[in-house]
Amino acid sequence: MTAELARECARYAQMGWMRGTSGNLSVVLQRDPLRLAVTVSGVDKGEVTAEDSVVIDVDGNAVDSDKVPSAEAALHARIASVAGAGAVVHVHALAPVVAAEHWPNGVVLKDLEMLKGFGRYDHEEVVIPVVRNSQDMVELGDAFEKGFDPRVPALLVARHGVYVWGDDLVRARHRLECLEWLLRFKVETRDIFTGRHS
Repeated sequence: MTAELARECARYAQMGWMRGTSGNLSVVLQRDPLRLAVTVSGVDKGEVTAEDSVVIDVDGNAVDSDKVPSAEAALHARIASVAGAGAVVHVHALAPVVAAEHWPNGVVLKDLEMLKGFGRYDHEEVVIPVVRNSQDMVELGDAFEKGFDPRVPALLVARHGVYVWGDDLVRARHRLECLEWLLRFKVETRDIFTGRHS
């Protein structure tokens, strides 16, 4: 699993979604008690190796290690616990952040074929929740849980980034790639649907 985390980090870094040391990934190792492998803090995500992960508990604390987990590890654990996710991906792609800026009460997506890749039918209305940013992971976790919809495997954190989850890292990646496209479409066509012209 740790080698898989490294490979996925390298992929996202090449896409420009994990610039410098930003972003973090996790994968569930066991459920009872909850244990996740999460990328460590402060490492360039384009240079992550299989050694650059740490096992955390349900509160985001390192288990039997002096390695420092990502500052957002506790939110990964909260999402895994509440949503039953097998993997959580957090990146700083630009489109989700811009979308959250335009639609701070949630981003509505509908009638887009790419929704199928996100795990929904294209005719369904999907609302991607947006929460205010905070350095307090308990506060962020509470905001996530308050607006949690089991049909929507994503969370936008305003002026920060996006979290997407799935049964495993590959499924989470596929969902993230599709969601990024959907949000980019939403942002780039905003003026068309609001009647604004440059």
